[in-house]
Amino acid sequence: MIVPVLPDVHRTVDAAWKLESAKIVASLTRMVRDVGLAEELAQDALVAALEQWPVSGVPDNPGAWLTTTAKRRALDHLRRSQRLERKQEQLAHELGQRQDRRQGPDARPDDEPDDVLRLVFLSCHPVLPTEARAALTLRLLGGLTAEEIARAFLVTETVITQRVAGAKRTLAEERVPFELPDGDHLAERLSSVLEVIYLIFNEGYSATSGDDLMRPGLCLEALRLGRLLAELAPREPEVHGLVALMEIQASRAAARTGPSGEPVPLHEQNRGRWDQLLIRRGFTAMLRARGCLVDGEGGGAPGPYMLQAAIAVCHAQARSAQDTDWVQIASLYEALARVLPTPIVRLNRAVAVGMAHGPEAGLELIDTLLTDPVLRDYHLLPSVRGDLLARLGRDDEARVEFRRAASLARNAAERAFLERRADELGAAAPAGPLLGRAADEFLGRDDLDAATSRSYGQTLRRLRRTLGDQQPLSSLTADQVTRVFTTAWGGAAAATWNRHRSAVRSFGAWASLDDLTTGLDRRTGTGSTARPLDPAQLDAVWSLLDLPLREETLWRLLHESAASVTAVLALNVEDLDLDDRRARTGSGSGSGSGVGSGSGLGSGSGVGSGSGLGSGTGAGLGVGSRSRSRDTWVSWRSGTARLLPRLLAGRTRGPVFLSDRRPGPARTPEASDLCPDTGRRRLSYERAEYLFKQATRPLDPARDGYTLRRLKPGPRDR
Repeated sequence: MIVPVLPDVHRTVDAAWKLESAKIVASLTRMVRDVGLAEELAQDALVAALEQWPVSGVPDNPGAWLTTTAKRRALDHLRRSQRLERKQEQLAHELGQRQDRRQGPDARPDDEPDDVLRLVFLSCHPVLPTEARAALTLRLLGGLTAEEIARAFLVTETVITQRVAGAKRTLAEERVPFELPDGDHLAERLSSVLEVIYLIFNEGYSATSGDDLMRPGLCLEALRLGRLLAELAPREPEVHGLVALMEIQASRAAARTGPSGEPVPLHEQNRGRWDQLLIRRGFTAMLRARGCLVDGEGGGAPGPYMLQAAIAVCHAQARSAQDTDWVQIASLYEALARVLPTPIVRLNRAVAVGMAHGPEAGLELIDTLLTDPVLRDYHLLPSVRGDLLARLGRDDEARVEFRRAASLARNAAERAFLERRADELGAAAPAGPLLGRAADEFLGRDDLDAATSRSYGQTLRRLRRTLGDQQPLSSLTADQVTRVFTTAWGGAAAATWNRHRSAVRSFGAWASLDDLTTGLDRRTGTGSTARPLDPAQLDAVWSLLDLPLREETLWRLLHESAASVTAVLALNVEDLDLDDRRARTGSGSGSGSGVGSGSGLGSGSGVGSGSGLGSGTGAGLGVGSRSRSRDTWVSWRSGTARLLPRLLAGRTRGPVFLSDRRPGPARTPEASDLCPDTGRRRLSYERAEYLFKQATRPLDPARDGYTLRRLKPGPRDR
């Protein structure tokens, strides 16, 4: 007796789900008008397949089986909820008519291409943060599990689960309709969709962090989504342009890394390893894009993805690096810069100009980008500059740039590659002390108290990050310092600007350098220039996922109370009146070091006196004084009232907001700044500000992050 060998059922289920999940979820969303519920019903069908197929066998048409089962679950839900009775009858009749023909070997599920296209626009809706859009798109349209998405983006599964859940909740709360955008909004919405797909591709093509340069799974998924979108929107030239761009870039994957995973620059790649099939597919997609323009569908002018694809075509057509038409590429980048004038495009244009017209021309363009805030910590800016300097024979300067680029790179493979580029230029000629070493010695002096050292450290960290630790101290000039200040603190309040200026002057005097602040005039004025966050920005802040309870409570309290940051951080548990939703700030229980000198905010050189943050504005609290002439109150609303009891967790004494760790023996604060139950000290302004900036960096177009003072509502919002 021969025992038949059953196929791997689980693998079949997984393959069918990857192919059909987008269509199933899209069709169910049209039925129930809730993308979250639609995915749950689709998951029910997947579970049913995992339970039944090992027993009954794999059906002839797995996709049709999953679709039919999912729609039955949807009908059951509609019956139970007693909603949309006429719709229910219509769908039931439709399901009955199609059921027979779906069971045959030649049967095809009801694709409902318009539904899938609606789902694409829904999952990439601009109301969602970019990270949430990418996660939801991979979940709904890619059929990937939370674990697979988390592995691709190097985050935890919990983070992805929360991003997807938060995205669904936002779509429901905003009542985003399940429909195609009309003509007036189509371009904007399509741009959002293409942005998400290209973001997924780029994260796979050049991983921003981790050990590996590439994550091929993300590239393949982005290609699949792009091809799907091209089928659903065949008359959109930018869609075909994006597909062409991704196909041609993906063709170089095998040649982009060396034996040890190190990056191989484009001009050094073995072009025989480029995938000719993907290149031909890219050329075909580019011809389709051009055909759409000729037919008048795209308005006659190529968009940014078509222009980038045209640049990729130029590279793919060159038989060798020497045959590359850099003049044509530079011309295309010039056109792209007019359509998409971003700093990244301008940086790439400088590379092309440097190849087409010589390194001096490229360096001239690069130097115009050195004061752009968006690029100030972008590792490819000093990397490109280092390459141009090396081509000019200015090895010492190039070495400094490559070292700085390596320090900024978050990807381990790129960082190692840049370090090697620096090493290949040979050892540096003796040039005396270097900036990094000198800054460490300056901050490590015994005559600097902890608060002053922290304050000076903020300034010097920015100087080192922008100029590089390997910058010879003897070559540090006032022009370089002015450039750093203009980029980092050009829009800062007068007090912040003057504090950083004072730190540089002190460092320069210690190092016996000429006055480094010659180009920096002292600013006048004490008022804060921080604008309150607008409603859309606030919504984005409240939608941040994985917020620690302490941060969420602090931010809510700052916004709802309109009090100053120093006043809120100085609150003690015994000052709180939870029933009346208020707290006394003038009870005398605050200490002289709580948010003052103990945290670097109240001393002559700390952040407090320099930035005006210790002046007691907002709620009228003058932190640093043990006695107050009168009591003032901080009050809050329901958001804070919901969070405070959980934060306190039964504590009855000590600071409301505590630091993460207990203080070391050398930094013991006053007793009133310590929690008697946990031994932890009061949260400092410096730490609270840092955490807020880090959390809101993705929301800020300048990528600096917001300041806590911007949580204070404007007069009309109070």
